[in-house]
Order: sequence, then C-alpha cells, then structure tokens
Amino acid sequence: MSADVSFNSIIDYTVDGPDTQREFVAAFAEIQERWVRFYPGYQSARFYLSTDGTRVYTVVRWASEADYRNFVETSDTEGRMAAIAQALAGLSGKAEARMTGVPTYTVAREVGPGPQRLDV
Repeated sequence: MSADVSFNSIIDYTVDGPDTQREFVAAFAEIQERWVRFYPGYQSARFYLSTDGTRVYTVVRWASEADYRNFVETSDTEGRMAAIAQALAGLSGKAEARMTGVPTYTVAREVGPGPQRLDV
C-alpha cells in the first residue's frame, strides 16, 4: 500500500439529534460546494454521523499541506465564516463546534486489507 501524503481538516460538532445531523450535512456540503471544492488540491469532504444522533465529523481532505495553506491564505475566510454562521443559525436544532486548536492532521499510518498475520 502506498503512503498517503494527504492533509486533512477534521471538523467535529455535537448536535441534538438525527434531524439536525441531516440538516447540518446538507448545509455544510453546500458550503464545500460554494466556498471550498474548487481550490487546487482539494480532494473531498466526507461527513460522518454518529449512530446515536449526537455528532457530525467532517473530514476535508487535501492533496498536501501546501494546498491547504494556499486555501487558507487565498480564500475568502470572512465570507466563508459568515456562511457557516448563517448555516448554523438556519438549523432547526442545535449544533456546537467541539474542536480545540487547529483541526488539521496528517496521516501517520493506514492498515489496509490483507491476510491475517499469525506471527503477532
């Protein structure tokens, strides 16, 4: 398996139920489409919903840290943050950010499919 050199921003919100989860995903997918996805190096945004209806994780994947940094430096951060605030205000339920610090990560290791190791 080749090394994954991508760079990720992992955004974590608590929400008050499955309906809010669905609304959150719809609103934040639109933000990705309008404000982010056309920047060089953007690869995807995946939305993960906790099965208990209380969390939404968004993993935004970039080809490299340099691509992410270019986005941060050249994008309309003020406009994007206003769109995020508007999206949160438009939810029928409550959503609260759970990140502390800068939510960016590199991949340290990935274990893919393969045969069972018996020597462990």
